[in-house]
Amino acid sequence: MAELEIRNLHVKIEEKQILKGLDLDVEKGRVHALMGPNGSGKSTLANVIMGHPAYEVTEGTITFKGEDITEAAPEDRSQAGLFMAFQYPVAIPGVSVSKYLRMIINAQREARGEDQIKIKDFARTAQEAMELANIPKDFSSRYLNDGFSGGEKKRMELLQLALLRPEIAVLDETDSGLDIDALRTVAEGVNTFAGPDMGVLIITHYQRILSMVKPDQVSIMFEGRIVKDGGPELVGILEEKGYGWIREEVGAGASA
Repeated sequence: MAELEIRNLHVKIEEKQILKGLDLDVEKGRVHALMGPNGSGKSTLANVIMGHPAYEVTEGTITFKGEDITEAAPEDRSQAGLFMAFQYPVAIPGVSVSKYLRMIINAQREARGEDQIKIKDFARTAQEAMELANIPKDFSSRYLNDGFSGGEKKRMELLQLALLRPEIAVLDETDSGLDIDALRTVAEGVNTFAGPDMGVLIITHYQRILSMVKPDQVSIMFEGRIVKDGGPELVGILEEKGYGWIREEVGAGASA
């Protein structure tokens, strides 16, 4: 059984139906790429997995580690082992990276009934995570994402990933708007952290990151549903043909 199971998921926002009966499995120890053209519902799915209150689930279920979390609060999902790296991380002026990281570690510890982390232990843990994520030391004293470049914001997401070590990480178009160097940094981070204890769902409509991060499975999303599943070969087909053939195939299936 996959750690994250989504079945027949229907979702709307402000009366607009976006997801229309979506099924998806994400397993620990595997990299799963979710691709699709703009407007297909990829970011909606990411937000719904994490419990964003603006979206209404009208039908279907989200199950994590065998437990139905369809109605669970975002913080409960995070504490259970889900993580999301945002496409557009927000800036929080006045809150240092160091203070923020200690806060999220303590929130996780509190959920497990543990005492707050000691400052000395936090400094060591944070330093190890920064080295693992290839992040400069001066990051810790800067305000969270304030004045950060696109690449620096994505590195900040990787740093949180390194610290929290979730069981399933959802990366919502983490490659969006990055130059080749920043993209390589993100790819190296994913390759470093993905492993037996972590599953990764990479949501993207570009093929370029998937030449650096090799997915075990690829799903293609179109108009609110998964319309095709396969292996890494699907990435090559999309590179060659674009998404036009998916539209034609879905249209042919609907009229058959």
